[in-house]
Amino acid sequence: MSKWSRLLRGESNFDFVGNRRRYLTISAVLVLISLGSLAFRQFNLGIDFRGGVAIQAENPAGADVAEIREAISTVVGADAKIQLVNGGEAVRIQTGFLEADDEQRFVEAVAAVTGSSAAEVSLDAVGPTFGAIIARRALLALVVFLAAVVLYMTWRLEWKMALAGLVALGHDLILTVGIYSMTGFEVTPATVVAILTILGYSLYDTVVVFDKVDELVGERREEMTYTAIANRAMNMVLMRSLNTSLTSLLPVGSLLFVGALLLGAASLRDFALALFVGIAAGTYSSIFVAGPLLATWKEGEEEWTRRRRKLSAHAESTQTVPAAIVAEKPPPAIRPSVSGATPRPPKRRRK
Repeated sequence: MSKWSRLLRGESNFDFVGNRRRYLTISAVLVLISLGSLAFRQFNLGIDFRGGVAIQAENPAGADVAEIREAISTVVGADAKIQLVNGGEAVRIQTGFLEADDEQRFVEAVAAVTGSSAAEVSLDAVGPTFGAIIARRALLALVVFLAAVVLYMTWRLEWKMALAGLVALGHDLILTVGIYSMTGFEVTPATVVAILTILGYSLYDTVVVFDKVDELVGERREEMTYTAIANRAMNMVLMRSLNTSLTSLLPVGSLLFVGALLLGAASLRDFALALFVGIAAGTYSSIFVAGPLLATWKEGEEEWTRRRRKLSAHAESTQTVPAAIVAEKPPPAIRPSVSGATPRPPKRRRK
């Protein structure tokens, strides 16, 4: 049977736990890169978090970024963020908090430089207090979610599985926010929703792996070590995880690359990037981080250490030993006949 057929049937024999150093090293390098980016580059927070004013208008005059910045510099200064949307057919401008009079002047300046009417200019204003409230609520939602994850996995499985799952969730979260820091994509409330979504997806994938491990522990506790059980469980669910991830990444990838990059839908881009990175990282962490980490922790327990030694001793005692060579009894010697001898005639009986 080919390797592909064995993979499809869940009968592959990849040594995930034995190669854990390689996988954990890759994860550690990616996490350090993400943390380094977070240390040196700040998030590009949307106005919902930092407060400010956002304007979106059509651009029939075809004004470029330099012309727009020059037109609005007298109102908002030089710190405004200007984006051309749909190949320059529309423009989106973000700036800090403005008073009501300055907002009206801002709208008029944008309408004049882009050639659109002031009534058609869309303006969204968020105060700094509201932005701080949104940020606190997003952080609170994340903390509540992680606490619920730990409690559920402890109740459903065990606390070591809960901790391993929490490490995998932290791995996915750091990689996702690191990508946002490196790319400079805007962090909006949609981004927070996407991050919570991918954390839920990662949790689901991890629970599937751990549930299979728990099932095999109940069936083969006396026959296999915990490392062998974990490897077997991950090989059994590997194809399922890959299929689930692939069917999820295809539509998300279409949102990211087609809808956002080709069509210029910025809101879709901010949402789809978190989903795409999170789903890919969640699939990796469930198999290559959470599973090997759990097996390493469990092998240190006294019960599984004793089980491993017992199975090793049993395997050594049942090794085949060459059988002793038993000497066969030689056949009885045959008395050779004397060459040339005449056979004796039989004796006659007397009547």
